[in-house]
Amino acid sequence: MSSLSKRSIFASNRRLNETMPVLNRLAKFLYQLMITYGLLWYLLGLLLGRAIILSDISPFAIAFLAVTAVTKRSFAPLTMLCMILGALTVSIPHAVFISLSSLLMLMIDHHWGQTRSKRLKWLALTSGASVVLARLMIVAFEGVFTIYDMTMFVIEGTLAGFLVMVFLQAYPFNSLKPPRAKFKVEEMICAMILATAVLTGMVGLTINGIAIDQIMAIYIVLFAALVAGTTAGSAVGVMVGLMLSLTSAIELYQISLLALIGLLAGLLKNVNRTVMTFGALIAALLIGIYNIEMMSLHNLLWQTVIAAGLFLLTPSMLGKKVAKYVPGTEEAQAENEQYLQKVRDATANRVERFSEMFEALSDSFASIETDTTKFDDMHDVDEYLSRVTEKTCQTCLKKQTCWVNQFDRTYPVLKQMMMAIEERDSSQLNFQMGKLRNFCVKSDQVVDQMRYEFSFYKANKRLKQQVRESRQFVSEQLNGVSEVMNNFATEMVKEREDYVWHEQMIRRVLYENRYSLEHLELFSIDKGNIDLEMTLYFNDYHGEAEKVIAPLLSDLLNETVVVDEETASSERHGDRTFVFSSVKNYQLASGVAHAAKQGNLLSGDTYMTLPLGKSRFVLAISDGMGNGERAYLESSETLKLLKQILQSGINEQVALQSINSILSLRTSDEIYATLDLAVIDLQEPHVNFLKIGAMMSFIKRGDAVYPIESGNLPIGILEEFDVEPVYESLKDGDLLVMVSDGILETVATEDNREMWLKRKIRELETDDPQDVADLILEETIRSHHGAIVDDMTVLVTKIEKSRPKWASFSSVATV
Repeated sequence: MSSLSKRSIFASNRRLNETMPVLNRLAKFLYQLMITYGLLWYLLGLLLGRAIILSDISPFAIAFLAVTAVTKRSFAPLTMLCMILGALTVSIPHAVFISLSSLLMLMIDHHWGQTRSKRLKWLALTSGASVVLARLMIVAFEGVFTIYDMTMFVIEGTLAGFLVMVFLQAYPFNSLKPPRAKFKVEEMICAMILATAVLTGMVGLTINGIAIDQIMAIYIVLFAALVAGTTAGSAVGVMVGLMLSLTSAIELYQISLLALIGLLAGLLKNVNRTVMTFGALIAALLIGIYNIEMMSLHNLLWQTVIAAGLFLLTPSMLGKKVAKYVPGTEEAQAENEQYLQKVRDATANRVERFSEMFEALSDSFASIETDTTKFDDMHDVDEYLSRVTEKTCQTCLKKQTCWVNQFDRTYPVLKQMMMAIEERDSSQLNFQMGKLRNFCVKSDQVVDQMRYEFSFYKANKRLKQQVRESRQFVSEQLNGVSEVMNNFATEMVKEREDYVWHEQMIRRVLYENRYSLEHLELFSIDKGNIDLEMTLYFNDYHGEAEKVIAPLLSDLLNETVVVDEETASSERHGDRTFVFSSVKNYQLASGVAHAAKQGNLLSGDTYMTLPLGKSRFVLAISDGMGNGERAYLESSETLKLLKQILQSGINEQVALQSINSILSLRTSDEIYATLDLAVIDLQEPHVNFLKIGAMMSFIKRGDAVYPIESGNLPIGILEEFDVEPVYESLKDGDLLVMVSDGILETVATEDNREMWLKRKIRELETDDPQDVADLILEETIRSHHGAIVDDMTVLVTKIEKSRPKWASFSSVATV
């Protein structure tokens, strides 16, 4: 780039920077002049004072004054004066009517309206009554009165009251309510009614034969088409044309003219504003040539050209800014998405802060446990020995010798004795007592006191141990909650990826296959996690989504896609919404058989099958200690807690630790339950077994049977335990057999019971899960001559490769 071009660029940028502050100051000055000082209200009052429809009906001025008296009361006197001046440009009788009705309205509202609870309704009634009273007073002065006049007066008063409610909802006079980020459709319509009323006040104002009201009408329609497109442009054109046509019967062509301008301009909105003005000129030519006898084509074209010029001079940013507040526009949607993104980011940030707080609390509890455990043990021993010596050595004459002069000899002996009492080691206790007798004159009394105080020492130690367990439980829970919240925050802040290319391809495929697509939304196209939603219109639906569209999507996305959800408004025709998602690589079929001890109705065994998300599945069997209602409550409570914790997103190993802590801390009763847990991944098939006091499980693969076992005491017995998961890969057609301990304990055989069950599973000739469960239970009961001596449960699951009903096929359209 040459130095000359660089200097020209820098000079233009400098001029632009110098111009921007001037424009900003000018815009600020105009805003203060129009809004702060009320010039906008005065101009509108001037024009509305001229507004007349159907020759002699003028409800606009009094309604506008009533709204101003409520929303901007300081502007009301000058606004009324401007209305009277505008009415004088029409006729003196009209100015008299505007003056009289305005004074009546203000007087009535001042004396009776200030104390009304329903102020707005009273204001509308006051405005209508003021119009009717003013007309009656003028007619009484003239001395001419007919039933037709009275009817028109009532109509005019009714319109005035109605317009009060309309103008109150029209921006910028809606100051009685708090501002909102978006307008309602009703408010937009009310604003357009106000604009058309102002246009009515411009009727009759001309410059060299060119009507100002026509110029402003075309400008408003073009601006509405720019802001909201074809529908809004056409609707505004009809509304403005209809209102202007009420001023003169010979101008009914204006409805079709303005509606056609709004239609063509809206269709050309996405090109540029200049092309929109060409659409307006074409519409003016068409309507002008067709109605050449009713209007001057020359004047119509000049009006359109001037309106187009004003439209082109309007800053483009103004249209975009207004569009943000209009429901349904692209700008409004973008603004809404930006707002939602900010809310999502703020929420995710808050969730992350909570996650960090819970993690810090978890670390705090864990550090307290680490730092104080060793110190507490030493302190407990010292406290125990202190209580013993208080009752024995404090009154002894040799206290000074034993505990001051010979402390290193006395303290270790008493400490070893305490450990011997705790471990119930009589030989060690006798050995230490011999040492004690060598220098202690109250050795027997000291031993008796140590045995007596030991029960209190043991209770205190147990209490502190429970406190440590509670801290550990709280630490684990807080850490689990922190992990879940952190994962949730990560998902929230994850930006939606750009799927434009895939969306275009899907639209093209559906179009080439002659499907009418109404809506398409892509949420995710990640491998194994496809999630998309579409709405299509069908004249006669016969399952095309599952038979044709899902295979087409599978071929396009290179992954098997199936219909996950389907909603329809009717049986065969109309819009239907489908949710498509990735198929699970593998699927499960389960069967269960169970029996209670001695044929009772209530079994101590409970089982659970629980899907976790779209790719994991949980199988569990819990056996409460004993039989009957108590055992049932133990096992069902265990599985209930497990379900709630797993569904919250906490890792299964942390979940088991939490359940164990809850069951061991919540009561002093011995509540024990076994837990056999299997977590299956359906995408890359494998299973993690977590067995807490449970029997071995089996995987049958063809003619081979593989036992799965892991040793842990039942849940709730130990305060702390390490859960060691057993990982096993799965294949298509595998049978997973899980049993409660009642199956093996019931078997009446001299052989190894595990080998007996393994042999029975291998000899089965069926692979149906329910049949396998029934046969195992039946064989177990037969082996004990038909007696059911314990609660028994068999849970069988078959892992199968997913095979969609309608397979994917190659399509030329997707290449």
